[in-house]
Amino acid sequence: MMSKVLSFGELLLRICPDSAGSWLEENSFPVYVGGAEANVAAALALWEVPSAYMSAIPDNFIARQLVGYLDELNIDTSPIQYSGERIGLYFLDKGKDLKNAGVIYDRKYSSFSELEVNTIDWDKVFEGVSWFHFSAICPAINQSVANVCEEALKAASAKGITISIDLNYRAKLWKYGKEPVEVLPALVQYCDLVMGNVWAAEKMLGIPVSETLVEEHDKSAYLQQSQVSSKAILDQFPKCKHVANTFRFDHGSGIQYYTTLYTQDELYISTEYVAEQIAGKVGSGDCFMAGLIYGFYKGQKPQEIVDFATSAAFAKLFTESDFNTTKIQDIKSVVEQYEN
Repeated sequence: MMSKVLSFGELLLRICPDSAGSWLEENSFPVYVGGAEANVAAALALWEVPSAYMSAIPDNFIARQLVGYLDELNIDTSPIQYSGERIGLYFLDKGKDLKNAGVIYDRKYSSFSELEVNTIDWDKVFEGVSWFHFSAICPAINQSVANVCEEALKAASAKGITISIDLNYRAKLWKYGKEPVEVLPALVQYCDLVMGNVWAAEKMLGIPVSETLVEEHDKSAYLQQSQVSSKAILDQFPKCKHVANTFRFDHGSGIQYYTTLYTQDELYISTEYVAEQIAGKVGSGDCFMAGLIYGFYKGQKPQEIVDFATSAAFAKLFTESDFNTTKIQDIKSVVEQYEN
């Protein structure tokens, strides 16, 4: 039996009222199942990598429906913990980015936010697991969840499990008196693969970035900073072997997108994609993360890994759901017309 990739994070419902307020008259709005780590688990399952998912949810009929939905996607839900009384929610205008100031979180007192150390049997959770993935969203919730993350990382590391983190920064979640840079380094020290962008590395790990970098909007400067930041992460965290950075910029109503992967003392640069129009931004970074895991899991070469992950993430921009729905065999046909 092939070993599993276990993703750990909060299962969320994304509620999308339109900014014009038509939902008030129509008495309806779209609801999507998501959460950064669940998005990774769903993409891997679609790409036929043995994928498991761990979260904490209440034991009620809505939660059971959600678990049934994940089961249908071929995600192993056996690690899910049943506790607490509610599922986390967030509200976001259709088509907007999670970094948008308009995002509204409703996650206090959720089952996941109430997780505590010494309550999870990590030996059981990690049975048959060779890769553990989580994101910086988890420790952003509160100190208790940050402590649970550290507990999980210690257990996974002791078992020789490969560990990855997505340094996704959510300003509206860091509200418990600590800055990300006070929390993340203690967790990243356990990680083999770090994904994010150069600005997230600065905010969360203290890796400096030139103040003029954004204003320059110079691809060569971005790539140079990517290499500098990646090397600094490897120097600061000896266990880390690979660092990936995404560069996603608004391009009119669309997107300019490319990425890098620094590994084996070399910077690998992806194909660049430009689209004039997209369907939605939510879950694209998670799809890139899933693409990286897929490539390393399959033993691909670095250039192949970063090219696949980038094309998968770009293809995700043309779907509205949080979960990736584009199969491997369809990704190339979606993106090839947008190569820059």
